[in-house]
Amino acid sequence: MDSTLGEQTIRKVRRRLIPFLLLLYTIAYLDRVNVGFASLEMTQDLRFSNEVYGFGAGIFYLGYWLLEIPGAVLVERWSARKWICRIMLTWGAAAALTGAVRTPGEFYSARFLLGVAEAGFFPGVVVYFTHWFPAAERAKAFAGLLIGSAIAQVVGSPLSAALLNIHWFGWSGWRWLLIMEGLPAMIGGVWTLFYLTDRPKDAKWLSDEERLWLMTELDREKQALAGQSKGSIWKAVLRPEVLLLTAIWFLSTSVTNAFGLWLPKIVQGMSGFGTTVTVLVAAVPYLAAVPFSLWVGRRSDRTGERRWHAAGCMFLSAAGFAISQATGSLVIGLIGLTLGALGSNARQAPIWTYATSLLTGTSSAVAMAVISSFGQLGSFFVPYIVGFLTDRTGSLAAGTIYFTASMFLAGCLMLVLNPKDHNAANSR
Repeated sequence: MDSTLGEQTIRKVRRRLIPFLLLLYTIAYLDRVNVGFASLEMTQDLRFSNEVYGFGAGIFYLGYWLLEIPGAVLVERWSARKWICRIMLTWGAAAALTGAVRTPGEFYSARFLLGVAEAGFFPGVVVYFTHWFPAAERAKAFAGLLIGSAIAQVVGSPLSAALLNIHWFGWSGWRWLLIMEGLPAMIGGVWTLFYLTDRPKDAKWLSDEERLWLMTELDREKQALAGQSKGSIWKAVLRPEVLLLTAIWFLSTSVTNAFGLWLPKIVQGMSGFGTTVTVLVAAVPYLAAVPFSLWVGRRSDRTGERRWHAAGCMFLSAAGFAISQATGSLVIGLIGLTLGALGSNARQAPIWTYATSLLTGTSSAVAMAVISSFGQLGSFFVPYIVGFLTDRTGSLAAGTIYFTASMFLAGCLMLVLNPKDHNAANSR
């Protein structure tokens, strides 16, 4: 970014959008994984096996997968502001509904509806970022957003610990946890309608010069990619880079999501702590993930390199999961889980920065949704696999070994990608 005007404009855009979208993403991620905190009491209260819990936790992602592509296209062709508002209102209601379940069937249905309600949120935000941030600024922007998953765990742990102690009207604390943590999404949905701006041309909070600079810069990048986006949408989706990124996201995101859902039970299995202490200790692996993710995003933008930043994070995560099972020590176990959380969270920004540099327009929206949706599809299977293995072996170690292998393979596939993004960044 050469000009003072450009730096000033990006600062304004970042201050306006990142904190708000970070808040929304944090709420979204909390509503996905708070069932992990609730499970410490819910599975005993409702007599659910680990297999039942794993299937119910994962079926959220099946519902999410079904509508991700239409959601991303709507953000590109219609309105991010209106679409995200709709998503948040319906997912808040669905999240609260989960607190009323009593049978495995009801649990599966509520989690599936939550996934359908939230579908399109994440790929929609990815597409929305391409409307506002030039490619050289996207890794920092994505990092600023994606730390929401770590923040949700850090904030959600003490909040969930407190809510688990509520027993109003004869209902257990895990029910109030799920019900009350659904309310912020509905409030955020109404706020979104009045706060977000769909495109730079509509941004009254930018000066005329700033709007013109941003529109010109984004249009220049769009024209540079226009040739690559010509042809059918299916041709764009079937590009080798898109298929590889889909496999990488499938392998790594399924682990990240399953890890978040199972972490409280993993910690409890290692330590034997009671519910409240377990929930609080489960926040430890994510405390370091926030600054580490921001550092990786800034460094990736500064160097223009994406592949090794993402692959290195995935290798770190795989090593951490392996270390967590290396001994019976609680301290070593927590160190391993912390490394796993660091890498699994920080990998996301360089991956999405690479992905959004490939295409533009509707082709890009569909490709990003395909990549994201298959990650969610993997997240449907893996929590169930972990539950199945845990019931069969009597230990969560087998699931953690699966995490190690999947994350390591994803890192290897990342290095197969063309390193052209590094050269492109350095030529700007």
